[in-house]
Amino acid sequence: MAYRKLGRDNKHRRSMLATLTKQVIVNESITTTETRAKEVRKFVDKMITYGKKGDLVSRRKALAFLHNDKKIVDKIFHDLAKRYENRNGGYTQILKLTERRGDDSLMVIIKLVEEAEKQKEEKTTKTAKKDKEEVEA
Repeated sequence: MAYRKLGRDNKHRRSMLATLTKQVIVNESITTTETRAKEVRKFVDKMITYGKKGDLVSRRKALAFLHNDKKIVDKIFHDLAKRYENRNGGYTQILKLTERRGDDSLMVIIKLVEEAEKQKEEKTTKTAKKDKEEVEA
């Protein structure tokens, strides 16, 4: 399996990726470097896929990776699994920002995709309402 080492040993890297995964799931959006975001995207997608499966084995795998944080695992298995039941992957989106001052590394926002789609739906319903009002007037 090819992965980025991120300048850390195995235990530190795994712990950091688990923590970033938890933060993306809890906050639904975080700002980090591009290489970390590309790595953490794999794990967020895997956790949501576990949630969609919904069986005991998947729950135990998610608990093992997320340091036995039951609140986050419950959010994955109840909220996010229902939200993404019709989606076949690609649960995260990476938006590029500017370079960080100091070391010039590219900063990005990694967020769950559904937020952007909800905003698009709201905009389309607003425009549909405006069109109805114009037709009626």
